Parts: sequence; structure tokens; C-alpha cells
Amino acid sequence: MTDINEARRRAERDATRNRMYLCPDPKMLQDLLEGLVENEERYGYPSCPCRMATGELEKDIDIICPCYYRDPDVEEFGQCYCSLYVSKAVKEEEEPIRSIPERRPIEKQAASLGIEEEYKEEKRPQTLSHDIQTTDRSILYCKQCGYMIYRNDPPYRCPICQAKQEMFAEVVIMGDAKSRDIF
Repeated sequence: MTDINEARRRAERDATRNRMYLCPDPKMLQDLLEGLVENEERYGYPSCPCRMATGELEKDIDIICPCYYRDPDVEEFGQCYCSLYVSKAVKEEEEPIRSIPERRPIEKQAASLGIEEEYKEEKRPQTLSHDIQTTDRSILYCKQCGYMIYRNDPPYRCPICQAKQEMFAEVVIMGDAKSRDIF
């Protein structure tokens, strides 16, 4: 399992790659890293220490640290939801660490509480004939560097070349052999 030092190294590498910084408050940073380690021990993956996880990878994929919401949060507010990742202005204390709005959709938050049925936007059948599972996810690729990912939406920025999400296109497997732009 991951120890606190490995969690710190992993977060520092990711912050550096994405031109971000770790929380400047040493006590808060320690608590966040301990939360990541505890969640990784509990669930087998480092879910965000500031959000409730279900323990089901499929439902929690968007909150595995760094979560899907980190990049737009840091861009807009100077920090991610839990403040593990911050901008240069927050790191240099030009801007304070503060509470920011939750970006995670309400139905995903409800799933963490086991009440997702109350918040489903539309009721879709979960299976087709012969128990073929359906998914909203697509294979997406960065048109700039070729990075590929399987998820619902493109990342805010490509983790490899930092291209904006507009540079992502969907790989079409059947039918039209061309890719489709997402935006």
C-alpha cells in the first residue's frame, strides 16, 4: 500500500506536470495526504479525501485524485475543492484558501449516499438483450499528442501536452471511420 511519503511524491509530480502547487498550509496538506492514503487502503484507490466515496470504482472514477474537477476548479478558483492542488497565487498567499462550490453533479453525490434513484435525470434501461451493458463513455483522443482516455467527457486539459479540452475528439469504432469533434 501507499504510504504518506509516496502519496506526497505522487501529488507533487502531478502538480509540477500540471503547473500547480500543493496546499501551502502544512497541517492541512498533511491531513489531505493522510486522507488519500486512508482511502486507498480502504477502497483500493485514492479517492478524493474531501468527498464521500461509494467503494465502487465505477461510481467513484470521477473523484479519484486528481479528480475530474480539479483542473477547472484551479483555473476558476485558484484551488481544487479540497485545496490539495492550488495555483501560484494561492501558494504565494496572494489569494486565500477558501471554500469553493462543488462541481460534482448531484446525482454522483447522491450515489455516494446510496440515494441516486432520487436524483437520476432520466431513467434508462441498464442492459440490452443478452445482458450487454451500456455506457455513456467514449474513447477520446487528443488531436495534438494522441493521448487516449475512456470517459464521459474530455479532461479540462490533456495531462500529456496540456492542450485544452477542445482538442479532444471521439474515436468512432463502428460505422463512420472518422473521428468526431467533441465541441
